[in-house]
Amino acid sequence: MAIIKLIPACKSYLWGGQRLKTNFHKKFDGNVLAETWELSCHPDGPSAVANGPFAGKTLAEYLKANPAAAGTNCARFGDFPVLIKLIDAHNNLSIQVHPNNDYALKNEHQFGKTEMWYIVDCEPGAFLYYGFKKTISKEEFQKRIEDGTLTEVLNAAPVHPDDTFFIEAGTIHAICKGIVIAEIQQNSNVTYRVFDYNRVGKDGKPRQLHVSKALDVTRTVPPRTDYDFDSHLGCCNSFVTDLLQLSGNEVTASTDGSTFHSLLAVKGSGSVSCSGETVSFEQGDSIFLPADCGSYRVSGQCTVVRTTVPPKNTYLPNGDKA
Repeated sequence: MAIIKLIPACKSYLWGGQRLKTNFHKKFDGNVLAETWELSCHPDGPSAVANGPFAGKTLAEYLKANPAAAGTNCARFGDFPVLIKLIDAHNNLSIQVHPNNDYALKNEHQFGKTEMWYIVDCEPGAFLYYGFKKTISKEEFQKRIEDGTLTEVLNAAPVHPDDTFFIEAGTIHAICKGIVIAEIQQNSNVTYRVFDYNRVGKDGKPRQLHVSKALDVTRTVPPRTDYDFDSHLGCCNSFVTDLLQLSGNEVTASTDGSTFHSLLAVKGSGSVSCSGETVSFEQGDSIFLPADCGSYRVSGQCTVVRTTVPPKNTYLPNGDKA
């Protein structure tokens, strides 16, 4: 079996909506679906195999039985290096920041989080918070958290479908309402919540903030605009992401044993063919191609986000080490 369809882990948070169920065909019995963890070996939300002899097993169980499927580029990481999500922000997410590897490994015993966002869809006028308007001091940062004026100094970036944002560890950010995002990130669930609009959780209590740690790791500066990813959407030491846009044509590619290929269909429908096998997909489907599957072909009327793992030291933002 060369083509593996994945079943995501579903997450219900108070800011989520309905679009992942209605537009992306996600099966979930709850009222609000905020995130689907499409490619995940993280214990907080593992994705599962939908087809073939490992159907019903987690992706982590499949990779444990088939280590060559992850690829040699993954071998340098203690854990599977990538986590891919679909996110429906019906309401604003909390303003938050993620630490880099050094800080997270020391304080949280897992990797930090650099991530990138591909805007799948958004309402007119939608925006997100991405860094600061101008450089401020740590003292002003803390004071504005305390007095509730933090959003006054954040950079509110308008968004449109097909926009891409690279969220380097240490960059303050928040997805705001009316946006559907494909998120490709390091395999980490470390988030430091800075401000949450004074909302309460299901228990009726304010959600926990992590101000002290956020003060440690946040770079209180405007977002970088000088990233050079060549033809890629984004890349770091843990992932390289590309966009495949097909208009009834086909794209051929191949794996060489170095890395798996993850295909996340964010628009339209199509099919993947490999080793005499063909699997169809629709918007929202996630497909895992093992590193040793060889040549494959993608065809259809669709937009697909493809993610792989690069060789060591391809790109190391913020001083992170492999």
